[in-house]
Amino acid sequence: MNPSPFFEIEKRKNVAILWLNRPEKRNAMNWPFWRDLPDMVDQINADPQIHCFVIAAKGKSFSTGLDLEEFFQEFKPVVQGELADGREKLYQLILTMQKGINAVYNSKKPSIALIQKHCIGGGLDLVSACDIRYASEDAVFSLRESKVAIVADMGSLQRLPHLIGNAHTRELALTGKDITAEEALQMGLVTKVTKDFDSLLQAGLKTAEEIAENPTIVIRGVKQVLNHGIGKTIEEGLDYVAVWNASMLDSKDFRAAIGGFMERKRPVYNPETRVD
Repeated sequence: MNPSPFFEIEKRKNVAILWLNRPEKRNAMNWPFWRDLPDMVDQINADPQIHCFVIAAKGKSFSTGLDLEEFFQEFKPVVQGELADGREKLYQLILTMQKGINAVYNSKKPSIALIQKHCIGGGLDLVSACDIRYASEDAVFSLRESKVAIVADMGSLQRLPHLIGNAHTRELALTGKDITAEEALQMGLVTKVTKDFDSLLQAGLKTAEEIAENPTIVIRGVKQVLNHGIGKTIEEGLDYVAVWNASMLDSKDFRAAIGGFMERKRPVYNPETRVD
């Protein structure tokens, strides 16, 4: 796997942990984060032995978001371009930065975000692109961009309304305030809160392993059907899943499930890529 100064990929059987690995800066997102994230997700997608991945962070915090000081120093001419040519360069830079978080969201492999302490700005963008989010009791979330004179542009404003509702999203975005892990749990931003990081990692890996045991073709289908359904009517969603199952239902794993049911045995899925 290609190395990155910001990320580390660790494999545990059929689960990968994508570590944010800039603990000395509380995983503030400098250029290597935005540059390398698409490649990290591509590596995970390309490995058939990885059925599910966890995004976690080394150090005291998940992420304090965009490294504003370093980013401004590196891209000041682009950010402050006066004419249309310069503004277009900034537009293209923003689109480039969106690619990694979009890659997490669009990956056919499920992702679980494990959040401790700070999850600020870009950190919230990243976890909002994941399928499942767990947090430790000390986690603090903030859609902070309004407090630093930026309209959030990495996905929170687009994805959070589907996770926590429009009203909660507007309150977070317009105030830039902090919310606790318990508040995040109540609004549905996270679905589990644990005592500390060790128990958080344990819970996240347990869920990831449970997902990884299911048929990968079905997991891909579940993600695709759920993502396709956003913004669609129930009827459109039902038609899409009918088309999906008409095309994909009769898989090797489906036949294993039927055989296991008839023989009263638990089926073993994904035998070609399973790591015991």
